[in-house]
Amino acid sequence: MDINAIKAKLAALNSTGNQDREKVDFDKIYWRPANGKSTIRIVPSAFNAADPFTELKLHYNIGKFPMMSLSNYGKQDPIEEFVKELRKTSDKDNWSLSGKLSPKSRFFAPVVVRGEEDKGVRLWSFGVNIYKALLALAEDEDIGDFTDVMSGWDMVVENTPAAGPGQFPTTTVRIKPKQTTLSDNNAQVDLWLKEQPNALEVQTQYDYEYIKKKLQEYLNPGEEVETAAPVAAAAPMDVPTEPKEYEIMGGGTVLIDKLEVGGIVMIDGNPALVGVLELADGQN
Repeated sequence: MDINAIKAKLAALNSTGNQDREKVDFDKIYWRPANGKSTIRIVPSAFNAADPFTELKLHYNIGKFPMMSLSNYGKQDPIEEFVKELRKTSDKDNWSLSGKLSPKSRFFAPVVVRGEEDKGVRLWSFGVNIYKALLALAEDEDIGDFTDVMSGWDMVVENTPAAGPGQFPTTTVRIKPKQTTLSDNNAQVDLWLKEQPNALEVQTQYDYEYIKKKLQEYLNPGEEVETAAPVAAAAPMDVPTEPKEYEIMGGGTVLIDKLEVGGIVMIDGNPALVGVLELADGQN
């Protein structure tokens, strides 16, 4: 028996087609506001001319890390199916569980950061409150389409650290007072409108059986469930503890499995690069 051949076949069976996917430098894909003020321009989406925003549904707290709902890809998702079944009953506990299991929305917009134009278009990821604020700006008849490359608007995103214990950082968005062009360089504008990261494609897509397995483990902790696991892009090593959500200095949240050297940090559903994060409570 050729053991190496057997191992190769097993790896192929356990994969989901992502084994050849290159590791991604997420700092080149995502823009995360720092403390203080940053000036950005939301640009028209290369994938949807009618709407610069992409809404994605993620499952939190089911596995060690957030997982993309398969409904983002037009597929059946086992967790969403289970939530529907729970809501067919009148049982209060079932409805409470369905709320915990329902996927949460995360929004993405393509942006050019002023002063960092050489980095190209990156994705800004934010929650529903910022999303509502941006929609309100677009609805304002004095502002309208702030993504217009000829007469749009830059924005100031301001992150304010928490004022004290028990409080949280805040993020605000306001329009700059004057309309401006995206750039005086037409070739640069054309490049920005064509070369953009796709918010859906940069995420790891797990298969139905893997997500179902994670749901079963969540519902029946301690019981071993056998199923093939996918090979995910930049997949972290398994750890024995579930990650917790922490507020970071300057706004936003991260998931961390343990507050010590070797702890795994997830930002926007993706593994963070190696470095030091300052949490809102002052820890690093």
